[in-house]
Amino acid sequence: MFSRLMKSILTMARQKPQQQTSHVSEPQAPGPLSLNRVLDEFQGCSDLSHRNYPMIQADILFFDHLVDKQKFINNVIIPLENIRREELGGLLHQSQFKLEDETTKVVRGILDGDAALFVPQGVYLISVYGPEKRAIESSQTESTIVGPHDSFNESLDTNLSIIRRRVKSSRLKAKQFEVGEIFKTKVSLLYLDEIANMDFVNRMSDRIQAIEYSAVFDGSMLLQLIEDFPSTIFPLFLTSERPDVAVSKLNEGRVVVIMDQSPSVIVGPTTVFEFFTSPDDYYSRWAVGTFLRLLRYIAFVLTLTLTSMYVSITTYHYEMIPINLLASMSESRSRVPFPPVLEALLMETTLELLREAGARLPSKIGQTIGIVGGIVIGTAAVDAGFTSNILIIAVAMSAIASFVIPSYTMSGSIRLIRFALIILSGMLGNFGFIFGLGLVIIHLSKLTSLGAPYTLPLAPIKPSDWKDTFIRGPFWMFSKRPKQSRSPNETTNKMKK
Repeated sequence: MFSRLMKSILTMARQKPQQQTSHVSEPQAPGPLSLNRVLDEFQGCSDLSHRNYPMIQADILFFDHLVDKQKFINNVIIPLENIRREELGGLLHQSQFKLEDETTKVVRGILDGDAALFVPQGVYLISVYGPEKRAIESSQTESTIVGPHDSFNESLDTNLSIIRRRVKSSRLKAKQFEVGEIFKTKVSLLYLDEIANMDFVNRMSDRIQAIEYSAVFDGSMLLQLIEDFPSTIFPLFLTSERPDVAVSKLNEGRVVVIMDQSPSVIVGPTTVFEFFTSPDDYYSRWAVGTFLRLLRYIAFVLTLTLTSMYVSITTYHYEMIPINLLASMSESRSRVPFPPVLEALLMETTLELLREAGARLPSKIGQTIGIVGGIVIGTAAVDAGFTSNILIIAVAMSAIASFVIPSYTMSGSIRLIRFALIILSGMLGNFGFIFGLGLVIIHLSKLTSLGAPYTLPLAPIKPSDWKDTFIRGPFWMFSKRPKQSRSPNETTNKMKK
């Protein structure tokens, strides 16, 4: 009898915790949309404003710093303060009141700058978004002498309006996306219907939708998540703060991506040669534009090769130096205790430090640091015997040539390649220099932008597109868009004709 009683007690003791565990593991079903549920979502958000109107049983939730004060007063405060309870139904039928029935949509609406109105008839979102934004100003990174001087800012709506004012055509299409799993950022994809190649549009759209990242803060981050080759040092998409550049690329059949909170747009597909073009080329006479473009290519060759050629020649190939220059170079190098490769790396690193310091300091101080620092350090280094005066000239010319390149991102890539070529030239001489250039060319030839060749029209060869690649031909020659961005329907129409 006693043993049976003990067994029953032990059995109940074992079953009780199992029942408790199963009860705790049961998922709770989400409750209906209510004021309390939305307030729970914003628990701890002290900047959330909550207004109550007991006479009409209404509550309003909004972020004061996201709403347009005048619009909020006119569309929300004044109507609610001057209405009776029985008249509320007629007010809610107006267009600015949007009925919602899901908690997530109401929360998202409040985060987007809407005001949420809780009344017995339901929950309504009122569009009163209007935060402070930067005015339309001139671009600080893409200055131009002639042509338009406006630029994009950090507002997606403002940037879209700037493009719409220029492209007054129903062919301009826009697709809307959101990127970032936590920080939802709006993105717009723009293209011209029947002009853009839809393969590029679909590829860009698929890559944006496939982004799995908690937060994307700027267009420069976005393009690194959608590139064909994320590990390359070369930029595979063109970025610009200038509306005229974006519109011209749309006219060529390219795809333009605008991201909220980013002052620059992304253009694709692009080629390596587009990073050496400038809007000034098209606003000047074609002969002047051609001269400036050729000057940039010369600057590209100088900044890439000048210092590494100095290292290669002074280390292994003195026979390449003219006789008249050999004596002065030997005298200049006689007091330097370092090999040429170390000497060049030391001066290039010093130059990069001065460049970075000048960029981070306030503009007036930064210019002073760059000029005074460069002169003082260069003169002192030569006098102290740390470097030769010939190398100072080569490094200075390389730095000046790098500033001629319009694209800052491409300029940064070239600076990295310059360091690699200096090391190869110091190790293997001219063979290392040519070997490094060959690797760069091979790497460029395999890159693609949205699936299009990065080195077009040079590889594959498209001579018809050279008129706007190495030179800036007259406008009467630009009757067709580049073959890279030409849509299939253009080819079909041509065959029909």
